[in-house]
Amino acid sequence: MHLSVSNCGILVGYSAMAVSNISFVVLAAFACARIILSGDIIVSGQSQGLVQQCSTNIIADEVEQMFSLDKAAASSMACSCGKPLGVAGVSLKTEPVEIPQRQNEREREFLLASMSQLPSTSSPSFASPVARFFLRSGIAELHIHEELEPKRPDSFDLRTTQLFKLSPVHAVCISASPEAKEKTTYSTGILIQFRNEKECSSFSRAFEREKNKVSAHDSDLPNKILSVSKSTFDEKTDPSSAEMYFHYYGQLLHQQNMLEDYVRTGTYYAAVTENQADFVGRVVVDVGAGSGILSLFAAQAGAKHVYAVEASEMAAYASKLIAGNPLLSQRITVAKGKVEEVELPEKADILISEPMGTLLVNERMLESYVIARDRFLVPNGKMFPTLGRMHMAPFCDQNLYDEIANKALFWQQQAFYKVDLTPLHEPASQEYFSQPVVDAFDERLLVAQSISHMIDFKSVKEEDLYEIDIPLRFICTNGSQIHGLACWFDVLFNGSTTKRWLTTAPGEPTTHWYQVRCVLSQPLDIMPGQEITGRLHMMAHSAQSYIIHVTMSTELRGPGAEQGGNPQTSSAKCNLNDPYLRMLQPQGFSLAQDHKPHRDGQIQSLIEH
Repeated sequence: MHLSVSNCGILVGYSAMAVSNISFVVLAAFACARIILSGDIIVSGQSQGLVQQCSTNIIADEVEQMFSLDKAAASSMACSCGKPLGVAGVSLKTEPVEIPQRQNEREREFLLASMSQLPSTSSPSFASPVARFFLRSGIAELHIHEELEPKRPDSFDLRTTQLFKLSPVHAVCISASPEAKEKTTYSTGILIQFRNEKECSSFSRAFEREKNKVSAHDSDLPNKILSVSKSTFDEKTDPSSAEMYFHYYGQLLHQQNMLEDYVRTGTYYAAVTENQADFVGRVVVDVGAGSGILSLFAAQAGAKHVYAVEASEMAAYASKLIAGNPLLSQRITVAKGKVEEVELPEKADILISEPMGTLLVNERMLESYVIARDRFLVPNGKMFPTLGRMHMAPFCDQNLYDEIANKALFWQQQAFYKVDLTPLHEPASQEYFSQPVVDAFDERLLVAQSISHMIDFKSVKEEDLYEIDIPLRFICTNGSQIHGLACWFDVLFNGSTTKRWLTTAPGEPTTHWYQVRCVLSQPLDIMPGQEITGRLHMMAHSAQSYIIHVTMSTELRGPGAEQGGNPQTSSAKCNLNDPYLRMLQPQGFSLAQDHKPHRDGQIQSLIEH
């Protein structure tokens, strides 16, 4: 690796500002020689954590100004490192950090001879410094503090920190700003002096071991491609939610549940194999690869190369599954990391993914799919799936309404161990009605033709998915009560040869997504032909889900309006992240509700793109 500064000047201060094309600032020092290195660093999967060579050219005048030294003193300092000062400036090389495989070492605390902040090394920052490694929320950190002041440490995030050995007993620790997209970035550094060569080497090994601890399975992944930059995913996602999310999808039993959904898996297989012309000789990126099944489908269809990007520990299993299919494995690379962070060596001709959650948008993986499009897809590249549609219609289901209302009857007890529970009946009832119902229901419960809201994955912006607002307007097909709004989705694979739909509609074969129903706090009475208006408003939140607000009103319009009485309004507020997982089979149907509205033909009417 080569680090250089060219026509950029010298960057001074504890926080050094990167300019021009400098993407990462490195500060290094040898003992008392106050030398600053600045330059570009390119860390690939093969060279991450290793620095083969550091060099810099520092103009003599800038050396004098920076260190308040004359050329003779600067030359003497450079020569003490074994590197003479030339007319153009100073050249300094460092040794690569050693990473021996000694798994039995468990050192996490080190006593240091001294520690100094860069660039100033006139006096040690801490008189009796101690270095400790921590693992906090899955992030490895290095804390350096005075032996008697452990609560006031200098902290370094090991994801964005590099260690350079300068001599047998000296090393420099550099922490770079993760905000790579900003025009101005900052770095900080410390010079560490160890008590002896053995402790320096031991610290170097511990540094690399702790840095890689959060990626325990990475060494098992062939052609791994990693990144250490902070992403928009981290900024908008609660850490505990992300941890649970990746833990869930890192388990084979949940992958099996999805693989056994024959509607899902079979439709993906058909969409790929029936459109081999879109895959033959093409580069494919599998976004959120999971078990790697879609990557294998793409390779079967003749893809030139497939990059399977997976952030959870399932990446190790995907690597194993792919390796077990040797005729395909040579054309598949597993990249462990978030799609927002991972770096790939080439652009993709086609993206393939299964980013759909409950009601299409739950889990907010659609946003990652859009980010992958912007980062990796070539212009006019294909996306499988290409677009999605959310469908909604009012429903009548007295049994469901009574079931939810009766859950709160427990809180109507006035002598529960001599305690009156009734003050909590109303909030308990609100909690039960705030749970969206996830189940498979009979389509005859719908009392109006459904409407749809389309999301074009090829053009939608990430921010468009933060808030979704859908106006509602229905004409009721029969007189009854409306107990809420039923929702489902479908997605289109717009292949060059064949167009395939994957649907979760009621009346179609049940998938592991089922359907979703938001139940109104109060039912609405309607007459045949009466108009229903309202709004479905969805707001994304940091738990990778949405808060759903549903408002529905009866209008004095339509053939049955004059018989409908006064206008009525009812609402529901649901957290899509906290569903009521009801029975997983279609519910019983009453003859009194036996009415089947006209379908809107959503599967037959294609939107050409």
